[in-house]
Amino acid sequence: MKSTVEHALACSLVFCCAAWAQIRVVTLPGKSALVDFRIVFLTGAAYDPPEKPGLANLTAAMIAEGGTRELTYKQFVDAMFPMAAAVSTQVDKEMIAFHGSTDIHNLEKYYSLLRGAILNPGWREADLRRVKDERINFLRVSLREANEEELAKEVLYQTIYEGRPYGHHNGGTVSALQAMTMGDLRHFYESQFTQTNLVIGIGGGYPEGFPERVKKDFEALPKGAPTARSIPAPKTAGSPQAILIEKQTRSVAFSLGTTLDVKRGDADFPALLVAQSYFGQHRVAGGRLYDRMRDLRGLNYGDYAYIEYFPRGMFRSEPDPNLARQQQIFQIWIRPVPPETAHFALRLALFELDKLIRDGLTPVAFERSRSFVTKNVNLLMKTKQAELGYAIDSLFYGIPDYNSYVKNALAKMTVKDVNNAIRRRLRTDDIRIVAVAQNCEELKRKLAGNLFSAMKYNSDKPADVLEEDKVVARWRIALTPESIQIVPVATLFE
Repeated sequence: MKSTVEHALACSLVFCCAAWAQIRVVTLPGKSALVDFRIVFLTGAAYDPPEKPGLANLTAAMIAEGGTRELTYKQFVDAMFPMAAAVSTQVDKEMIAFHGSTDIHNLEKYYSLLRGAILNPGWREADLRRVKDERINFLRVSLREANEEELAKEVLYQTIYEGRPYGHHNGGTVSALQAMTMGDLRHFYESQFTQTNLVIGIGGGYPEGFPERVKKDFEALPKGAPTARSIPAPKTAGSPQAILIEKQTRSVAFSLGTTLDVKRGDADFPALLVAQSYFGQHRVAGGRLYDRMRDLRGLNYGDYAYIEYFPRGMFRSEPDPNLARQQQIFQIWIRPVPPETAHFALRLALFELDKLIRDGLTPVAFERSRSFVTKNVNLLMKTKQAELGYAIDSLFYGIPDYNSYVKNALAKMTVKDVNNAIRRRLRTDDIRIVAVAQNCEELKRKLAGNLFSAMKYNSDKPADVLEEDKVVARWRIALTPESIQIVPVATLFE
């Protein structure tokens, strides 16, 4: 079996061209007894009608969790159970992915269920009520009430992209979900789930000719017209802004960031990958933020930085594929800190960001970080599912396979390249800050007044750390009372 990527990785990110007006297939054959599927539609929450945020997510949920025309959802789940299999879905701004795996011996049965769910959904009102309730409970309970860290990250994105197609949570709002009808879902399905938008990914030990058969089956979908959406750049505030989310909580969770006009395929992307790794590699000890905030000062559990959207970071060590976007932000995640050190922790993160922009990486730090990224890229594709996902993402961005794309760029990179990219792309003058905290009025008073925030420790600290604390404790964050908004948690996503 020959590995293929139809219309391969030479395609640019222009979905309206004639070459994209047909189903694309990514195949990654192997000797494994498992067969992996990733069925990806190049549409998503950015294509929600303005008055119906969450429509793409609800539609995908109905397909994955609503059975088929012939099988109720219970019958569908019961048929999957003996195979220890499932159909999972992930919805982002510009991609809806359905994925799952099965043993080669169950391939025909699994594929018939997967095909039925996507091509012939059940569209039952009882399932719609159930799926709606689950999505509403996610917004109100799982996200808003039970997860301050993910909450801050999602509100940061909404803040930066306010008034733009990316400017709402993928799950939408409670009021919009409650108002949606089966007709809304079916219209989105019929207009967006088309051959033009479809990429089929198949990997593992599938039989000869199987991908061609799958492609033929999915030609039952309407051809559709290209649905490329213009994604205007987010507005820049021109000065730091903060949203403080008032919530009964014992700690303070921060997410902060700025717009970033860089994505995979852009010249500065590989250099910023190295900078990100140096500054705050996700869930890895040794990044600059982690070293200065956790290891030296014991402020919190971890501190990380990102140049691409990374949801569910609390639960994952590596990012999910198929979250490809035309626009990204630079983001810092400060895991919860005690209220008495929150102001200092925020200042320290911005102090370190300013230092990164001003001083860049040393040659030693560059070599260490470049070496890490070179090796880590292999871990990102340690499963066939992930490999398929990254191959589809590379098709979206118009780049070679991600592994060689990164490694080839790193091989010829210099420390000067990284430091120049940092200075060109990162900034602090329009930083957006989101905090989830109790007693936000007090936090607002400290931030708006740039009040002194002395640090006290329970153990001795090196003299250089204590001297640096004196600078950080007075570090100016250019916030004013007018640039700080307090939002009750209960109002979010309603």
